[in-house]
Amino acid sequence: MTFDHDSADALLTVSRGLQVLRAFRGERAPLSNAEIVARTGLPKSTVSRLTTTLMFSGFLQHASGGRQFELSTGPLGIGQAFLESSALVQRAQPFMQALADRLNVSVALAMPDQLEMLYITYCSGRNIATLRLGVGSMLPMATTAIGRGYLWGLPADQREALIERMALYMGPGFAKVREDIDASFGELADTGCCLVVGGYQRDTYGIGCPIKVGRQGTVMGLNCGAAVVGADFAKVRSTMGKALLEAAPELEQLLQDLEGPF
Repeated sequence: MTFDHDSADALLTVSRGLQVLRAFRGERAPLSNAEIVARTGLPKSTVSRLTTTLMFSGFLQHASGGRQFELSTGPLGIGQAFLESSALVQRAQPFMQALADRLNVSVALAMPDQLEMLYITYCSGRNIATLRLGVGSMLPMATTAIGRGYLWGLPADQREALIERMALYMGPGFAKVREDIDASFGELADTGCCLVVGGYQRDTYGIGCPIKVGRQGTVMGLNCGAAVVGADFAKVRSTMGKALLEAAPELEQLLQDLEGPF
């Protein structure tokens, strides 16, 4: 397939518009143009033009009391269409909700988006303290249990390629992150899952592992998590980790005949 100059420009504009929307990462916090520039690496003039266009298109709106932007209802319609039409979500949701209720934790299934993990299914126990997360949330792949679980499930060459991209993106600060990733990989090799404390929010933990979804064996990340203070993490590892590792193959079997790509 070939594209003329106008088509190539249109594709670039769409791609950049999606980068701007991804900058919100499923969060409810508003962002300024400067914050979007920092998150996307796009030029300031480009971001200013795109936020104006996205606002008039119903994808962004001005946050109350300022010039910052927040997601409007446009992305919700697209996301809702995905949720209603996705056989993966429809099958996984009841199973994951039952697990979340039984353990009183949050349970999430995520797929990669660049160097982050996108929650495509999220369930929460009835009495759990909120993690301010949900379907559409974006979590860093490098510092979370669900991200490290996903990385571990990849073929070695794909895993290292992503880690090299992380190193380029994060710069000198990645050295400590790489040590923590390697420690999680050791835990995954020994036990099948990894525990990360405070990887995304303070006073939270996540236990993650990889799963393979559908006929193509698409690798995704699965995790349990909660917001806690002073938890006995040895107990968390043994109880939650055991439950997660028992649930993962059951979920794989539930989704094994689905056709990708997802």
